[in-house]
Amino acid sequence: MTLAAKLERLNALLAGIPSALVAFSGGVDSTFLLRMAHAVLGDRCVALTTVSPTAPVEDIAAAKRFAATLGVPHLLVDTDELEIAGYAENPTNRCYFCKDNLFTICAAEAAQRGMAVVLDGANVDDLGDHRPGLLAAAERDVRHPLVEAGLTKADIREASRALGLATWDRPASPCLSSRFPYGTRITAERLARVAAAERFLRARGFRELRVRFHDPVARLEVPVADMPRLLDPALREEVLRELRALGFGYVALDLQGFRSGSLNEPLRL
Repeated sequence: MTLAAKLERLNALLAGIPSALVAFSGGVDSTFLLRMAHAVLGDRCVALTTVSPTAPVEDIAAAKRFAATLGVPHLLVDTDELEIAGYAENPTNRCYFCKDNLFTICAAEAAQRGMAVVLDGANVDDLGDHRPGLLAAAERDVRHPLVEAGLTKADIREASRALGLATWDRPASPCLSSRFPYGTRITAERLARVAAAERFLRARGFRELRVRFHDPVARLEVPVADMPRLLDPALREEVLRELRALGFGYVALDLQGFRSGSLNEPLRL
């Protein structure tokens, strides 16, 4: 199916919805979904973003800016996944707890405002990875119109570019808890250390990166093409000083390079 046909299908799906609350993280997928839903539904569409220690502050700021630019009502709800029983222990189904919390909030807000359905920005590619959050969505009758329309990540980026959305080439930005190997306890202090380390590296021009937490080691993932720059003596020393100041005893560079979901690799094996 062509991209044009998929987009036509998406518009038809959205037109068949009386009203919707969009779970909006500010990432590539949810930004595209919100843009499309608002275009079809107008004032029958609202966005909801949860604000928590697991969400990079830059992502929250970007979500606020886009919702304001679009002119869509934007609900900001404070939450803390670390208070959810079982979440901080970081089991392999950690994302279920997070999404269950998110969609519980979304469902309550949608009901209060008379919204007919909650929409989420999952795409077809998400179906092939370890995604416990999809179960939480199913339990709450959350719909995934991008999946229903057959849109892949590449489709969404291409369509976002055509629409002039700044997120079209934005690197994926999952929650900060994804930097911790399963079974490693997640705390507010550890989340803050990872966030600060990634913020430092982004400020030095690294767009795609992860700082994986293997206490006392920080394992850095950057694209292979960026490795020579990271290993430049002056920058390397600067990175070492900063990450050691953040409490990491050792700083390691992953020679496999950047890849989303690398901590799911043991599950696939």
